Amino acid sequence: MTSQASHRIKRQRLNSAKNWIGGIVFTFFIALLGFFLAKVPGFNHAGQLACAIIIAIIYRQFFGYPEALRSGITFSSKNLLRFAIILYGLKLNIDTILHDGLGLLVRDAFIILFAISVMIWLGKVCKADKNISLLLGIGTGVCGAAAIAAAAPIMKTKDEDTAISVGIIAMMGTVFALGYSLLRPVLPLTALDYGIWSGISLHELAHVAIAAEPAGEDALAIALLAKLGRVFLLIPLCFILIYIMRIKTSGSQTQNKIDFPWFLLGFILMSLIGSYVLGHTIPISENMMGGISAATTWILTAAMVGLGLNVNLKDLRSKALKPLLAATVTSVFLSIIAYFII
Repeated sequence: MTSQASHRIKRQRLNSAKNWIGGIVFTFFIALLGFFLAKVPGFNHAGQLACAIIIAIIYRQFFGYPEALRSGITFSSKNLLRFAIILYGLKLNIDTILHDGLGLLVRDAFIILFAISVMIWLGKVCKADKNISLLLGIGTGVCGAAAIAAAAPIMKTKDEDTAISVGIIAMMGTVFALGYSLLRPVLPLTALDYGIWSGISLHELAHVAIAAEPAGEDALAIALLAKLGRVFLLIPLCFILIYIMRIKTSGSQTQNKIDFPWFLLGFILMSLIGSYVLGHTIPISENMMGGISAATTWILTAAMVGLGLNVNLKDLRSKALKPLLAATVTSVFLSIIAYFII
């Protein structure tokens, strides 16, 4: 190999590395813009994640997909997404759920089954996209964007479908959280019952906090406990999905078979560490845990930016409207059912 050819290969590798790093930096930059947009009145209830996805989608429509940065953007949407799910496990305190939340866990399981079943049924009635309908059912029943992000690799859904589902869930959860806050003063519920209602029916941890916080510390604590029960049930749900997908693809070629999502084991490991090691064997401050939680949010947001850049608004009209309608009806039914089982 001549020195000129060798130099050319080195330059290509250097450019490839720069584009890879640039793509990752680009997703975090949009995540930063989402952070600032979420500070603007009107957008502050939507949150950083939803705002960043909106910016990513708008960027794609006006400037196109940044092809030169594809490798880094893909790394964010795939690898960083899995890393964020692993870190998300630290939010789940298994010990608290097993000691204090077993009664809530039964209701959580019913809520998840109800949300997924109704969403799939309504999706069929509306003739909505099957994958988006299932993702929205999982997001509505379990824990919003995190649940969708965990289920999507197992289902091998398109990045565009995952981004659409996350966007719908983020918007839906925000609307319902604000609606709960407005309804709270007129509902014949104690603070604790209102907290349980919020925890077993709202979409994201952030949405539960928004709705339950005005009812007091006790209401917020029970609401988060109820919500964490749904996060806990994400683990068996993912294994059920793996089983179902393997049955569906059992007759397919090898490359279409479902790979085991190893990040799920990381999620479980982090849950165990957060529940029984950190704060027990290994001392850790609240500030440190807050920093890890913030980092998880940033990494998940950057990953979702990568997914959002794959959304084409021309396709969005045909793919999103029917699932949005079905998800709205499902969320309303879910809120009503949850109200009567608290």
